[in-house]
Amino acid sequence: MEKVSYTRMKDMTAHDTELIEADFRAGAAELPERILGAVRVLAGFQGAMPVNRLEHSLQSATRALRDDRSEEYVVAALVHDIGDELAPYSHGPMVAAILRPFVSERIAWIIEKHALFQAYYYAHHIGADRNARDKYKDHPYYADCVVFCERYDQSSFDPSYDSLPLDYFSDMVHRVFKEPKAGPSIQGAY
Repeated sequence: MEKVSYTRMKDMTAHDTELIEADFRAGAAELPERILGAVRVLAGFQGAMPVNRLEHSLQSATRALRDDRSEEYVVAALVHDIGDELAPYSHGPMVAAILRPFVSERIAWIIEKHALFQAYYYAHHIGADRNARDKYKDHPYYADCVVFCERYDQSSFDPSYDSLPLDYFSDMVHRVFKEPKAGPSIQGAY
């Protein structure tokens, strides 16, 4: 592969930019497979839970699909916990940052805030405020996040649930992550 001519970005040439853009596009085309890989990795995380994180994600996505949610919503339900390994204290914002260029702001917000909203179900058992989510009570997506947690997140730890396999969602992931909604962006390309 041809390399750029600079060692400092301020010395870039137009040809250097062309090389980097081509490399960026090639890498971006692989994003759907990297996302699916991140979902597969969740199989290694179970701990005390009755199902591993992969099964939890498959249940979340399957439930959303069976409720006739949009493809973006189903994919968001599938990937909502892929940040658990690298960002255990901030996985919602991490996954929202991945999703944001490809989904509606509503869906990105739901995923960004889902961990706080999910705490409603357990925070009082650990001495925390289960109603901490109420600081967003006036936000237009508050009720949407409550629904996501109630129907697709907190209810998806059932070892007997008939989840669809990850391969079923592969084409959806490829479609959602094919192209950012706003088109190409210079952010992150260099």
